[in-house]
Amino acid sequence: MANMQWTLLLLIWMGQCCVIDCQLYEFHYINKEKTWTEAQQYCREKHTDLVTVTNMKDIKRLINISPGNWRGAWIGLYGQTDGTRKWHWSLPGVEFNESEKNWNTGEPNDKTGWQNCGIIWKNLKWGDLSCHDHQYFLCYDDKYILINKNKTWEDALIYCRDHHHDLVTITNMDQQRAVQQEAQFASTDYVWMGLSYACTLDLWFWVSDEVVRYKNWALDGPMDDCDMSGAMETKGNHQWCKKDDTEKFNFICST
Repeated sequence: MANMQWTLLLLIWMGQCCVIDCQLYEFHYINKEKTWTEAQQYCREKHTDLVTVTNMKDIKRLINISPGNWRGAWIGLYGQTDGTRKWHWSLPGVEFNESEKNWNTGEPNDKTGWQNCGIIWKNLKWGDLSCHDHQYFLCYDDKYILINKNKTWEDALIYCRDHHHDLVTITNMDQQRAVQQEAQFASTDYVWMGLSYACTLDLWFWVSDEVVRYKNWALDGPMDDCDMSGAMETKGNHQWCKKDDTEKFNFICST
């Protein structure tokens, strides 16, 4: 169907878990032909950005549930030439990793001398085309959002629940990586998460009622003091630290 937007849900599973808690990203296959720059603008206005393809298992899941007319689509990959050709991702702060490349045989070949934008074909391999070509494209929505406001833990919790869904919960490594990708752009040294300490129960818990199984505490570990909540480092290894919940940091909401 012409000009139809197909919403494709990419689900990341960790054992037996529900769809809402495990959904990290939402991909959108846009069945409209646009240049790469027009596609990037469209994605940034209506979603988060053109997709960053750093995990081919995720893309295989995506293609497996794609519409039958799938033929290829722009991804957020573009090349810049400054003496040496270098590839970059559209999403700010994400570096292109040569070990994750998945070029088709003989690609990128810069056949016309102007092929500086990346496309993913039906066989899941990448190609380079002129950025002025008109192609379908893939956008994505991030399920986490960094709030660049300094608030106490409780005020951050209220803000997330009023404007989004909740303070973020992290139950596996995939979610940790997605959240730390947002955290690196914070203006504070830590960002609040939805992790708090119940003094009377001597228990750390997620506000989403998830059990704290996956852990990423700094070496000294959590100190079980009252009035403490969990925050993530915005630099270094992005480990978790206990902080007095009256301190004010940026924070990350789930959407």
